[in-house]
Amino acid sequence: MTRLDGRVERGNRTRRTVLRRAVDIASVEGLEALSVGRLAGELELSKSGVFALFGSKQELQLATVREASRIFVAEVLEPVSGAAEGLDRLRGLCEGWLRYSQERVFPGGCFFYGVMAEFDAREGAVHDALVEAQRAWLAELERCAGQARARGELDAGTDTAQLAFEVVALMETANAMSLLHDEATPYVRARRGIAARLDA
Repeated sequence: MTRLDGRVERGNRTRRTVLRRAVDIASVEGLEALSVGRLAGELELSKSGVFALFGSKQELQLATVREASRIFVAEVLEPVSGAAEGLDRLRGLCEGWLRYSQERVFPGGCFFYGVMAEFDAREGAVHDALVEAQRAWLAELERCAGQARARGELDAGTDTAQLAFEVVALMETANAMSLLHDEATPYVRARRGIAARLDA
């Protein structure tokens, strides 16, 4: 039994190592850049061993999206889990997202910004997984905005879906421009824009 447990733990450790490298590659080069051979070569693992963990390129891509989602939750959502519902939590989520992008948790900035552009016009399981992740993020922002509106922290006429759309647009523009120009100024502008929108 101990031998079996050790094998399972080694397999889990290898899977975590492979997925960490996979999310980093995909954030810069896209999910199509992933291959079992490349990951095995870079990490000095057997190709057959890496293939056994995933079974297909699509499953590798899906596992990479799931791992990126897990990291995103840990970096952006969990730090504000204790914040008061409403505007405090909404501000915390926006700041957490900007920090996650600016500190390059993924070397390519926001993992989802890059890979969504790669799969937005496609069909299939990977596209659907990315849609689900994006919808969950927007829904959480809308939920917090709805709480803020109910508490009187936002105007009673606030369109929460529109507000979520606008703050995401500011954040993703900051991410793209900071990567392109290799500077932090876009984050300053995004923070200013978000604050103005939430204070309006």
